[in-house]
Amino acid sequence: MRKLMLISLGFAVMSSALLSLTGCVVVAPRPHYVARVWVPGYWAPTGVWVSGHWHG
Repeated sequence: MRKLMLISLGFAVMSSALLSLTGCVVVAPRPHYVARVWVPGYWAPTGVWVSGHWHG
């Protein structure tokens, strides 16, 4: 029983390592989709807080 558990644990570790090395899947956006990015808030040089907003 202990040997079966050890083999199962080894298989799980190897499987998770394999899945973590596969990387991410990049899918091209649809043609009519407008790309937008979130711009986080920041302090402007004049000392005024500019809140975050969507840019795109």
